Amino acid sequence: MKRVLTGITTTGIPHLGNYIGAIKPSIAESNDDGIKSYFFLADYHALIKSHDPQLIRESSFKIAATWLALGLSDRSSFYRQSDIPEIFELTWILTCFTAKGLMNRAHAYKAAADLNIEDGNDVDKAITMGLYSYPILMSADILMFKANEVPVGKDQVQHVEMTRDIALRFNHNYGNIFTIPEAVTNHSQETIIGLDGRKMSKSYNNIIPIFLEEKPLRKLINKIKTNSLEPGVPKEYKDCTLFALYTYFATSEEIESIKKMYAEGIGWGDMKSILFEKIFNFFDPYRSTYMEYLRDEAFLEKRLRLGGEQAREEASAYLKEIKSAIGIK
Repeated sequence: MKRVLTGITTTGIPHLGNYIGAIKPSIAESNDDGIKSYFFLADYHALIKSHDPQLIRESSFKIAATWLALGLSDRSSFYRQSDIPEIFELTWILTCFTAKGLMNRAHAYKAAADLNIEDGNDVDKAITMGLYSYPILMSADILMFKANEVPVGKDQVQHVEMTRDIALRFNHNYGNIFTIPEAVTNHSQETIIGLDGRKMSKSYNNIIPIFLEEKPLRKLINKIKTNSLEPGVPKEYKDCTLFALYTYFATSEEIESIKKMYAEGIGWGDMKSILFEKIFNFFDPYRSTYMEYLRDEAFLEKRLRLGGEQAREEASAYLKEIKSAIGIK
């Protein structure tokens, strides 16, 4: 059975970019009898970006409530990264098989180092070992559960390639212990644009949360950046954030209709209203379930702990095999 693994960092509220790129395809896979799915809350990864304990705790519950409300199957393994200590033991083992030069080439580290150089600072100013070693922890997440496929965005493909490099180096020494994963892109391959025209990201504060109430959602959509063309002037739908977001929730017939409206000069205010209605109505059937889960933290805690116990049983047995291979009993 094919194994697919997906993680989401617990540093904020799930937004449309998360839904389009990860949640929607992952939930579909969780209901596929031919796939064994692993979904985890990457709360230790979150420490790289945030040292706010309340944010990480609340984000964990909001993410769990979102995935469950949107239909995550009970057949899948759903767990918190922090509940599987074997992952972190494996991280050290992998660290001993990871070339420093490989980590030097990681995009996140290079971007931070280059920014320091541009600003005239020491190359490693304010760069933590968490940021530097992030790809190794991600490798442990993937390899621990023998994932065949890892759905990722373009910015994460490099990390899966690094995982492959690390696993192949280990296997060269000890035999075929690790499954070699493949990066898989679907809608994640595309860049989901946020309010300001940049990639939708919590880091840019330009996200549209999935379960916003009516007024806040309308207010955010009205903030989406557009050009200054007046109503009645034909508009180009390509590279338009409003149109791009609409296509993820509309039928092919609805998309063709909107294209005609662009050619006829639809006003930006009217298009924003159409987009608001489409997004709000799409998620509205799941909203009450999401709120019920969010109010019942005891249920969410129980669900995550159960998932963690099941995942840890599998991880513990596999770690013994790995340790035996390297000569540690």
